Amino acid sequence: MKSHYDISNGSIEFTQPSFILMGIPGLEGEHIWISIPFCLMYIIIFIGNGLILHVIRIDTILHQPMYFFLAMLAFVELGVSASTMPTVLGIFLFGINDISFGGCLLQMFSMHSFTLMESGVLLAMSIDRFVAIYSPLRYTALLTIPRITGMGATIALRSVMLMLPLLFLLEGLPFCGHNTLTHSYCLHSDLIKLPCADTRPNSILGLFVITSTLGLDSLLIVVSYGLILHTVVGIASGAGRWRALNTCVSHICAVLVYYVPMISLSLLHRFGHHLPSLLQTSMANVYLFFPPVVNPIVYSIKTKEIRNSIVRTLSRQRGVV
Repeated sequence: MKSHYDISNGSIEFTQPSFILMGIPGLEGEHIWISIPFCLMYIIIFIGNGLILHVIRIDTILHQPMYFFLAMLAFVELGVSASTMPTVLGIFLFGINDISFGGCLLQMFSMHSFTLMESGVLLAMSIDRFVAIYSPLRYTALLTIPRITGMGATIALRSVMLMLPLLFLLEGLPFCGHNTLTHSYCLHSDLIKLPCADTRPNSILGLFVITSTLGLDSLLIVVSYGLILHTVVGIASGAGRWRALNTCVSHICAVLVYYVPMISLSLLHRFGHHLPSLLQTSMANVYLFFPPVVNPIVYSIKTKEIRNSIVRTLSRQRGVV
């Protein structure tokens, strides 16, 4: 572990610290057993989302806007999980709690960037559902591959550009206090508690990033579904209304499994200081792991085209064997 400052020459010289990551508070002796569900979750995440990407790539029936957006969602969820996996499994499997300053910043940047991208993709998917229901005959003409690619690039660029200033602000701060983080991965909200300098610019910028991405995206998703409901009400037949709404079920589930844990975690951080740290750690893990585990399962079950494509792909693989 590196020293945070050096006073051997009679003056304080700040150096880049290393950090200590926490596993599950109070259960340090059970880490090897706790690693089992985490390993299972990572297996489900990588197989489930990887399979979604694979079938969308190889099955021309799925080369439609809805499934291209689903592929984006699967990709960013793989990105979030790949960002946390080295430290989570390092702690629970091998007892490695140290992480360098640079490694911690890289993990924070990667994880938060992909998380912001996920919010943007969920918004894009809500727009996709509105266009499909409002103007089904022009659906593929409006959401062309170049436009979908542009939307994906804009989402990625927005996330990266908003996270870069937070990265540079943290890099310039002196760390001279304790160096223990409260999770098994590096979060911006954790890191800004450690420097021995004014972190108000970090907090203000962090609040701006959250408001301009998660806050704005969630508001626009609500507006999109308001427009969808208004459009559905105008459909003459009850069967038509049901079919239109049924195409949104998987996306509504994806929105709920993303935003409900996020809001719950925010409320815990704001009002739950008196609650056990185990509860906050568990909620943070639910926020990061629940969406990438659940979404491939939901889309595979609720979306007939995805389900049929997976069955065809597995059948072909079995035939080859």
